[in-house]
Amino acid sequence: MNAPILEMKNITKEFPGVKALSDVSFTVETGEIHCLVGENGAGKSTLMKVLSGVYPHGDYTGDILLNGEIQGFRHINDSEKAGIAIIYQELALIPEMTVFENIFLGHEISNSLVVNWNETIKQAGEMLKKVKLDINPATKVKDLGIGTQQLVEIAKALSKDVKLLILDEPTSSLNEQDSENLLQLLRDLKEHGVTSIMISHKLKEVIAIADSVTVLRDGQTICSLHARDGEITENVLIKHMVGREINNIYPPKKHIPTQEVILEVKNWNARNPSLGRDILKDVNFKLNKGEIIGLAGLIGSGRTELALSIFGNPGNFQISGDFYLNGKKQKFNHPKEAITAGISYVSEDRKGNGLILIQDVKQNISLANLKELAEHWVVNSNAEIKVANKYKTELNIKTPSVEQKVSNLSGGNQQKVCLGKWLFVKPNILILDEPTRGIDVGAKFEIYTIMTELVRQGMSIIMISSELPEVLGMSDRIYIVASGKIAGELKAQEATQEKIMKLATN
Repeated sequence: MNAPILEMKNITKEFPGVKALSDVSFTVETGEIHCLVGENGAGKSTLMKVLSGVYPHGDYTGDILLNGEIQGFRHINDSEKAGIAIIYQELALIPEMTVFENIFLGHEISNSLVVNWNETIKQAGEMLKKVKLDINPATKVKDLGIGTQQLVEIAKALSKDVKLLILDEPTSSLNEQDSENLLQLLRDLKEHGVTSIMISHKLKEVIAIADSVTVLRDGQTICSLHARDGEITENVLIKHMVGREINNIYPPKKHIPTQEVILEVKNWNARNPSLGRDILKDVNFKLNKGEIIGLAGLIGSGRTELALSIFGNPGNFQISGDFYLNGKKQKFNHPKEAITAGISYVSEDRKGNGLILIQDVKQNISLANLKELAEHWVVNSNAEIKVANKYKTELNIKTPSVEQKVSNLSGGNQQKVCLGKWLFVKPNILILDEPTRGIDVGAKFEIYTIMTELVRQGMSIIMISSELPEVLGMSDRIYIVASGKIAGELKAQEATQEKIMKLATN
């Protein structure tokens, strides 16, 4: 056992009306990869914000010891000077600036008052080599893929002589290849003396990379587990995270899909005029009443574009082909028309496109169907509260009140608010784009249970997901999308991860 680089002792942090952390303690050994897991709202991100100085010393109780010395960080700059760097789920790069400008932003290499750009570019190149990234440092960040941007963030951290690297859900937006590259980089950094703390909901990644795991639940430390003792298994982690065993995260199916075709697209094509290229090519698929179809494929394959093109085409694609709803040919020129026809779409980007974060739960839930609550063009606030409380109960949205701002909710509860908003429209067809991205295993189980109940009641669901176990576990049929085309169709009982990946990569 190595000496601890970090000890957090009896950390308690309160917000108005909420105790986010209650007497939390955990220890990170020097040179290890330590994972922090727990359900959404367990306190993981809050604990790391305490550590990094986002919540300053005096704003919490308890002690932070770095290499045995008590720290009192009053700003994130203080923790950075001590060798701590944190990379958030939402990357903090400036898209219009170059890679080398981003890497040294805030700690520029200068001679007196003049930035030494030649030395900046040279050292940026050295940082990029450390993260095994072969790109021109003069490239603008906006021209890089999300996986590459993640590595630039790590290069930025390394430029500050980081000793303790904190990563908050680093692979949540990455494909499998980029995720594996990132995990391998953490292993390489470990060999060069960098200690890492990684927050993740992806338990398979945690098991693959963690030397130790600390589990938080409801703002408290539940346990710390060690790989050297063989303690880190999926079942053990789930049991400690949710306080109960979930032997099968996918609930049993209670529905038998009908053969009644409720939606069908034929010879569907879409061109993105701003990119000057075709994004969907001769797509044909159908959706039956009371079934879940999965759209699988690699990121960038065209799955989201397909969903948006039938949901009123908010991307203003140039579309050709035929679209049928309940056997009748349709053409939607705006999402409002699709909503009126009984189609709802839950965006993959809940914070950017799904919710208004500064508004409260009730305002977000009522947003897509205000006309039902309006009397003489004025929203009936009592009716709005009643509707919001209905979905709060039905979807088990964990919030003290429906007047709580959505920005204060955990990711899983934000996702339930998104779902509630669109269920209030009372759709016949629900499109779910990455419905469980960035949420914990307990919240996933709840979302899956809701989906199962909805199709049992006769709703039809199109689910876009990059998680193959999710596609296999929830779908009745699976369409594989590759390069804007339907590469194949598989029934759930015949589908495997290998078959899907073979079709997705052809």
